[in-house]
Amino acid sequence: MKKAIYITCILLSVTLVKAQQQKEMSLSMQEAINYAIKNNYNNKVALNDIKAAKKRKWETTATGLPQINGSIDYNNSLKQPVSLLPAEITGGEPGTFTPVTFGTKQTINASATLSQLLFDGSYLVGLQAAKTYLKISEQSKEKTEIATREAIINAYGNVLVSEKSVEILENNKKVLEKNLNDTEKIYENGLNEEEDVEQLKVTLGTIENALRNTIRLKDIAYQMLNLALGNPINTKLHLTDTLDGLKNEYTNLSLLTKPFKIENHIDFKIAENDLESKRLLMLVEKSKALPRLSAFLNYGTAANANSFYFFNHKQDWFQSSILGVSLQVPIFSSLGRSARTAQAKIALESANVRLEETVERLNLAAQTARSNYQLSIENYQTAEKNLNLAERIEKKQQIKFFEGVSSSFELSQAQNQLYTQQNNYINAILNVIANKAKLETALNIPIQ
Repeated sequence: MKKAIYITCILLSVTLVKAQQQKEMSLSMQEAINYAIKNNYNNKVALNDIKAAKKRKWETTATGLPQINGSIDYNNSLKQPVSLLPAEITGGEPGTFTPVTFGTKQTINASATLSQLLFDGSYLVGLQAAKTYLKISEQSKEKTEIATREAIINAYGNVLVSEKSVEILENNKKVLEKNLNDTEKIYENGLNEEEDVEQLKVTLGTIENALRNTIRLKDIAYQMLNLALGNPINTKLHLTDTLDGLKNEYTNLSLLTKPFKIENHIDFKIAENDLESKRLLMLVEKSKALPRLSAFLNYGTAANANSFYFFNHKQDWFQSSILGVSLQVPIFSSLGRSARTAQAKIALESANVRLEETVERLNLAAQTARSNYQLSIENYQTAEKNLNLAERIEKKQQIKFFEGVSSSFELSQAQNQLYTQQNNYINAILNVIANKAKLETALNIPIQ
């Protein structure tokens, strides 16, 4: 018994270790994109939409293929209907009637019908429409993947910015704590004023609050990245790329001169397919004015009895068979078909207008994305210079302050200026990364 409990505990421990291992992931930016393409919630739904579109295509195709339907009918006349016959037929008195019942109390019929569509204009157009619908679903999946890439880049970048912000704030806190400690000692020796100590305490308190808030935001950033990846939000992630590393990778000036081929853009393809679907819809409405021809073959068997012994080998079964052709010709619909065709034509015209609007919108989006990306690179370069200047100014003010030639107010100004430039710097890097992702989306750069 003890041995069994011991083995069970070992198995549970191994299971828990494996479960914990499954909750940890180490990802670079590209690995995160590739993972999300397969596991992101929206991509899973888009993949299901493609599967459904394939089934819908076959459903449409199957309507023009042979169809076989079978039926079995059993009837038990609990009280058979009575008919009246002239009594003289059975030797009765003329002018009177004799009640009689016809047939047996129980009947059973079994039949199978083979039907085949020979011609239907709407069926032929429907086959083309099903192919177009499948293409739209596939293009929607491609658009979802491109949107996923941009979402992962932004979420991954936000996590790195949060990590960098925490690192900077912790370093600032250490520097301030040292400054405060040194200032308190100087104050105790009567070489400066109490205001200097209080000023540093105020600055330190502000940094501590900012650090606590940034740590909370970092946790949320990780959860947002997990959501974009398609993971449980509390999955432990380890990001192998760094903010500075991505900065260099995502500063790609060649993108600014990359030609924009609108005919390859997924939104343009979707708009074109929407136009094609509206054209096919109009053809469907027109085809409803054509005749519909179908054929069928039926075979059946029936049995009759007053009691239920249909499975007895002596039971007589009577067969029947029929072959037929059906032609349906639309003659007059009170202009209903004409109205539906006119509506489909209007929808086609609207789809054409939407295609023109898509062309202009995509061209504008590409130009705007190029401009924003170039501006973000320029802003980053400015932020980097400003950060270097702010660091030198803050160091000089520290030296002046402890030498007694500068006030705590001037040191505080220099420190706040440094903190502002640090924040501007990491946000500038994030903007470069985010705007490159937007430009790749606007130019419809394929996913690697």
